[in-house]
Amino acid sequence: MNFSRFPLALTIMVSSLVSMIKAQDNPIAVTDSQPEPEETIVALEDDGSRVAVLGYHVFHATQPATQMRIPTAKFRTQMETIKNSNVPVITLAQFLAWRSGESELPPQSILITMDDGWRSVYHEAFPIMKELQLPFTLFLYKNYVGTNRGSRALSLAMIREMVGSDLCTIGSHSVSHPFPSKVKKAAKAGPEAYEKFIRTELGDSKKFLDENFKTNVTTYAYPGGYHTDEMFPIADEFGYDHLFTVKPGKIRRDSNRHTLPRYIVLGNHDGAFNAAMVFRNGARVAGVPVTLPHPVKPGSGDIIASRLPTIKVDLSAVENLDPESVVMKVAGFGTVPLLVDPETRIYQWTVIRPLRQPMSEVTTQWRLKDKESYEPVMRWSFRIDHEATYQAQ
Repeated sequence: MNFSRFPLALTIMVSSLVSMIKAQDNPIAVTDSQPEPEETIVALEDDGSRVAVLGYHVFHATQPATQMRIPTAKFRTQMETIKNSNVPVITLAQFLAWRSGESELPPQSILITMDDGWRSVYHEAFPIMKELQLPFTLFLYKNYVGTNRGSRALSLAMIREMVGSDLCTIGSHSVSHPFPSKVKKAAKAGPEAYEKFIRTELGDSKKFLDENFKTNVTTYAYPGGYHTDEMFPIADEFGYDHLFTVKPGKIRRDSNRHTLPRYIVLGNHDGAFNAAMVFRNGARVAGVPVTLPHPVKPGSGDIIASRLPTIKVDLSAVENLDPESVVMKVAGFGTVPLLVDPETRIYQWTVIRPLRQPMSEVTTQWRLKDKESYEPVMRWSFRIDHEATYQAQ
C-alpha cells in the first residue's frame, strides 16, 4: 500500500464515520447499543453497566488535524480529562471478564483502542498513557507492523516494549487491512474463494500476533468497520470472541459480540468523543469540555474560584430567536430566572447560594419564532476550585 495515499483509502470509512458523528452532536440523542440475536452462545443479561470504546489512529505534535490524525496536545487534553473524572479506563482483560460474567464493572467505563500500528502511537501517545497510567489496546494488521515502510509503522520492538509496560494489550486488525471494496470483490469470486479470503485475513493475522508477541489474541477490529455474516463462524473457529465495528454506541453486557460498537475519534471533529462521554440518562463524564455552538461563561470545562458565579450564554448569533423562550437550568437549582440584554442578547443568572458540589452542570434551550418545538439542548459543565474559594472566603 502506498501510505502517502492512505488518507484517500480511508474515504469510505471516514464518510460513514462523519455521518454517524454528526448525528450524535446532540448528546441527548445518544442511546445504548441494542444487542442483536446471538446464535453461537447465550448472552448474559444486561447488568446496567455501559462501556464506551474509543478508537484512535494517528497522532502528531505539529501537523494539523485531519479526520484520522489527532494533534498530540488535543489527545493529551482528552486523556487528562478522562483521568481526572470518576470514570475508570479499563483494561481489555477487565472488559472481557465483565462480558463473560466473571467480574463486574462500575456503571460507566471507558476502553481505549488504537488502530493499524502507526509509529506515532509509540512516540506521541504512549508517553501520555505511561504518564497517566491509562491502559490501551492496539489493533494491529500484519502487513504493516514490523515492515520497512519508512518511519510510519511500529517496529516489533516498539510493540513489545509497550506490551511489557503492562498498559498495552493486542488485538487483530486483519492481514492486509482490506477496505470494503476489496472484501466485496472477494465475495463476488464465490463462496470458496471468499472463505479462503476470510481465513487468511483473520487466521494469518492471529497466528502472526500470537507467535510474535507470545499472547492469545481473541479480539478483532474490522477494517473500516465492514463485516459480513460469513465472517462470524470463521472468527469463532479461530477463537475471536469479541469483534468491533466503527458504529458508535455504548457496549452492554448482552451486546452482540460479533458487532460491538466503537467511537472512532476524529482529529478535526469532536462529535464522536463528546458522544462517547455521555452515558445513560444524559449523564456526562465529569469535566469533559465540549464544543458549544454559542459562547458561554464560565466556559465548558473551566475551573473557577467563585462559588457564586454569574452564568452567561450569548445567543446573539441565533437567527429568528424567540427571546421569551430561553430556558436555563442549573444543577441543584432547576430552572433559573434569567436577565437579558436586548441589544447583545446575552442571557445571565447569578448563583444565589454558594455552589457546594465540585462540578456544576448547565443546560440551555430556546425556540425559534413560529416554531413549537425547542432547539436541541446546549449542555456544559464547569468545576469549582473549592480550596481557592474557601481561602478567599
